[in-house]
Amino acid sequence: MENTLTYMDQGSFLALRALGRQPLIQFVWLYDRAVDIDGLRRFQRNLGHGLLGRRIETSPLPFGRHRWVADPGPADLEIAAAERSRDQVWEWADEHVRLPVDPEWGPAWRLGVQPLTDGGAAVSLVVSHSVADALCLGTAIADAASGNRRDLGYPAPGSRTRGRALAQDLRTTIRSLPDTGRALAATIRTARSSGEDLASSAKAAAPRRTPGGDQQVVAPTATVWIDLQQWDQRAESLGGSGNSLFAAVAARLAVAHGRVGDGSEVLLSWPVSDRVAGDTRANALTAVMLPVDAAEVTTSLAGVRSGMKAALTALPETSKELLAPLGMVPVTPKFLLRRIEMMVGKIGDPTGCSNVGDLDPAVNRPDGTDAARVAFRSLEPQITAGMLDRTRGYLYAGSGRVHGQVFVSVGAWVAGGSNNVAGGSNNVAGGSNTKERLRESLAQAVADMGLTGTVE
Repeated sequence: MENTLTYMDQGSFLALRALGRQPLIQFVWLYDRAVDIDGLRRFQRNLGHGLLGRRIETSPLPFGRHRWVADPGPADLEIAAAERSRDQVWEWADEHVRLPVDPEWGPAWRLGVQPLTDGGAAVSLVVSHSVADALCLGTAIADAASGNRRDLGYPAPGSRTRGRALAQDLRTTIRSLPDTGRALAATIRTARSSGEDLASSAKAAAPRRTPGGDQQVVAPTATVWIDLQQWDQRAESLGGSGNSLFAAVAARLAVAHGRVGDGSEVLLSWPVSDRVAGDTRANALTAVMLPVDAAEVTTSLAGVRSGMKAALTALPETSKELLAPLGMVPVTPKFLLRRIEMMVGKIGDPTGCSNVGDLDPAVNRPDGTDAARVAFRSLEPQITAGMLDRTRGYLYAGSGRVHGQVFVSVGAWVAGGSNNVAGGSNNVAGGSNTKERLRESLAQAVADMGLTGTVE
């Protein structure tokens, strides 16, 4: 099995090292009864023999290509010693996501369980995005829950001598020189065509002091669960699909959080998976930018559907432009990665959207039986309030369908608003960065679309 990281996967890892933080994906399962601990331990062992059974070994060359090596992950579950009440589940989930996760030194993922005072339990799986994107993680979870193990064929850590590693990686680097040349040309073309947007984004991203800005935060998140039949019926009544209805909810959220352009138009950044059967890439994605009229969606989804169709039709060409610079990843210095991160992702203040669609039913069964609810969310627990403010905040929504329900998980930060800081509260002007405020805006966005659900 080829174990050299793709340019996208290496880029994800190098961004972590350059920025000192990383996006994590957290799946949370809620059980109305005690979980089967033996079943969860079996699930844990199986996770280490699938797409999560690996970590990154860096090249000894400064600009070399990194490689995957085998790693079964943590030795056991992290079982909380004391019970908590049901309304403390998300406080525990925030604590679990703050525990160390590292795709190079390990563990690249963690599995924990929190017993509840009402006899139920919560289960949390936290994974580095450098090891798996949402669809990759969904596949890994389904495999582990079903007892399916994969032999990825990766070598053991440290199995290459330094001399052999230098020789192999030098040959790989030489073979990659044409990719680097093409990527450099593509980067120059992109910079020229996006010069005005990049300049305005760079100006907006200029450092500025924020009260409490050096304190790390777990940005507020909230999740709503909606009956699947209600969701599909509402989408049909508005002339759309479940995918376009999710886009409409995200658009209404963007309005609530002030991420609106001209008139009522919002910009959705929509990752599109190009994962194929047997794919072992950690991140197999491209993306489209989708402008949406947030006022129109409450009465019709026709505009969203046509916009999605046009964007996906153009995807083969737009993805070439988007992915072409990736060949520059191994030779891009850390200071430049930090600067790019402050600029490019914020052009147009997009709202991130990730819809994984229908999940394998096994995803809902980490202990071998169905959980009452499941959802995933994306977080960066090492980020600070100042970093979030300098990048003009963010808004992200993720969704999936399983066990007769649709979940929509939202994370948000309004630049300059108040925030919840680890270990306390840091209130500054705005008063908008609280879980309570986010729950309210999510409930309102769902109501705007004629839906009802359970928000936590």
